Amino acid sequence: MAETAQSLFGSIAADKLNLFNDGVPDGKRVVELLKYRKSDVSRAATVSPKSVRYDSKMPAALKDHLTQWATALNLVASFFDDEHRTVLWFNTANPLLGNVSPKAMIRAGRFDKLLRFIQMALEENSR
Repeated sequence: MAETAQSLFGSIAADKLNLFNDGVPDGKRVVELLKYRKSDVSRAATVSPKSVRYDSKMPAALKDHLTQWATALNLVASFFDDEHRTVLWFNTANPLLGNVSPKAMIRAGRFDKLLRFIQMALEENSR
């Protein structure tokens, strides 16, 4: 049962990096940690560059993507328990990801594959 609960709830981590305010992603902080430019955000979230904003008028699609990215950042932070190491991991090419950085995977629209990799790695580490 504990294994089932881990796989069921393993996609959500504590907000170790303070990336959410009342359940809403802090877009500026998420983008800052990933070191993305407006064009990177636009490409990764598949929204117009003119739509990239981090206030209450943020497009729903952008909010959904930022929520996913913030969740992934927090999952990795739950392992490292350190913001600097978490950011370094996202910015470093990983041989297990085809020598691509997690940040580049997100930007290229490969978030789902990255999330599965993170979840699998965390699950393997907890055994």
